[in-house]
Amino acid sequence: EQGLHHSVASSSADKDRVRRGNELLEESTEQAVAIFQDVLKDDSASPRDKESAAIGLAKAYGKLQMGDQLAAMMQDLRPFFLDIAKAKTAKIVKVVIDELSQVPGTLELQVRLCEEAIAWCKEHKRTFLRHRIQAKLAVVLYKKRDFAESLRLIASTMREIRKLEDKPLMMEIQLTESQVHYSLSNTPKAKASLTSARTLASSVYCPPALQAAIDLQAGILCADERDYRTAFSYFYESFESYASQKEDALALQSLKYMLLSKIMDNKAHEIDS
Repeated sequence: EQGLHHSVASSSADKDRVRRGNELLEESTEQAVAIFQDVLKDDSASPRDKESAAIGLAKAYGKLQMGDQLAAMMQDLRPFFLDIAKAKTAKIVKVVIDELSQVPGTLELQVRLCEEAIAWCKEHKRTFLRHRIQAKLAVVLYKKRDFAESLRLIASTMREIRKLEDKPLMMEIQLTESQVHYSLSNTPKAKASLTSARTLASSVYCPPALQAAIDLQAGILCADERDYRTAFSYFYESFESYASQKEDALALQSLKYMLLSKIMDNKAHEIDS
């Protein structure tokens, strides 16, 4: 009974530490890092508290622009990943990769991190997670302007996930494929990929951030064909969605495109100052 009481008290203390770490994320990020690291090193901490601490630590490293620490974190957490549910592992890995993608000048590091994670997934037969990291890597390769390699990875990943009918991931990959083709000035293929993504988005749940990105790409393709009125409506949808999600940088990008659409349509006078 005494052991049980100690275990419950310990678990409650760990929850309090994680909560305190999350509170400190904004005002004293270095302190938050120390708290999250302590929880992760504590053998008595519950898997749930360690999961929360890992996500908090990734966000803290991202806020501090500590790319190398984010990459090292993925290595350090591998033994923990084998002890928790696959879906929880996928959640933590997504946060780490997303945070690293916000750190300037880390494209090469992102490629290495994704490739190492994909190798680990193959070794431990984590197919669901591997597909998601491959989709992320395709985006990183696109940002690096390594278009041929990005399209190769997209094709091989799509072959696998079509068999599994993983529609949410298919939408993400088709959007990336559209962006790559557009960068290569292949508008017909860019439109075809986007049409596939939009068709899926209308048949299954599409996360707001992904829907906003699809609308943004649709607006870009309409503007490319000088259909500025339709482009404006897509940019407006994208702007509203990003603004409601507090994605300020992306909302600002959509707003700029809205204004440009009005200017290109000779309707600058309609812009409310």
